[in-house]
Amino acid sequence: MDELKRIGEEALKKIQEAADLKELNDARVAYLGKKSPIQAAMKQMRDMSKEERANFGKISNEVKSEDIDISLPSRRLPAGSLHPITIVKNDLENLFLGMGYEVAEGPEVETDHYNFELMNLPKGHPARDMQDTFYIDENTLMRTHTSPVQAHVMLDKIANGGAQPIKVICPGKTYRRDDDDATHSHQFAQCEGLVVDKNITMADLKGTLELFVKKMFGEKREIRLRPSYFPFTEPSVEVDISCGNCGGKGCSMCKGTGWIEILGAGMVNPHVLEMCGYDPKEWQGFAFGIGLERVAMLKYDIDNIRDFYNDDLRFLNQFSGEE
Repeated sequence: MDELKRIGEEALKKIQEAADLKELNDARVAYLGKKSPIQAAMKQMRDMSKEERANFGKISNEVKSEDIDISLPSRRLPAGSLHPITIVKNDLENLFLGMGYEVAEGPEVETDHYNFELMNLPKGHPARDMQDTFYIDENTLMRTHTSPVQAHVMLDKIANGGAQPIKVICPGKTYRRDDDDATHSHQFAQCEGLVVDKNITMADLKGTLELFVKKMFGEKREIRLRPSYFPFTEPSVEVDISCGNCGGKGCSMCKGTGWIEILGAGMVNPHVLEMCGYDPKEWQGFAFGIGLERVAMLKYDIDNIRDFYNDDLRFLNQFSGEE
């Protein structure tokens, strides 16, 4: 038993003197391996009395067992985090769910009928050139926006009980044949919204967008609506927000204007409502399309859209909530 205690003390000394992991592992093998002096001493137990065997076993377990200091700090384990696009998507969903909206999804591989024709973009329409499309065949494509989800929702309502009020947002991936650079990507995320009801006006759209901007970017941010054109809305507007860098006074970020473009919106074109089964004389609606990368770039001051897709941990770790 004295020899066993001596071996234990010798082993602890070797462990303390170990200069690297190799020497530490060599000590482990030398004192705990199959040919170690501890194992050799254990073989003598068969020649001991019952009382001696019990005492010897207790001492051998003490020599072989490890001590854990529970007061020591634990090892820091690497933890993943949400992608900034996912964070923005979740924030938008939580905001609009709180306003009574539902979340609708649709296929990323779409038909020409839903992606273009039901959005008031018939074959040969010049506005189709604005959305350089990945075609799979003549009538099948990768959706260029999430607007076709709105058409699916309206037609589903008509098929299941007739025209009914709608409040939905449609987040998801979209695809366009574009040259990737600091501000463009062939794949990007959108979140479109649609409200259809009776007596809906442009004031309802503006109030919704004001709430979205203040909740997403801060109470001091303002919005500005500029006339624009989209085939599926009439009238249509481009929506700007006041520059957060200069407070609307004008700086290099906003090119001296005090405003930054963020999304497009408008009142649903009566022809779109009609094609989807809603009587435009009785029903009105508004729609808006938000680019999630655009929101994330403004919210987190990111100047290169490619950062979202390069899988660089130095970039992604900034959104882990850790210092």
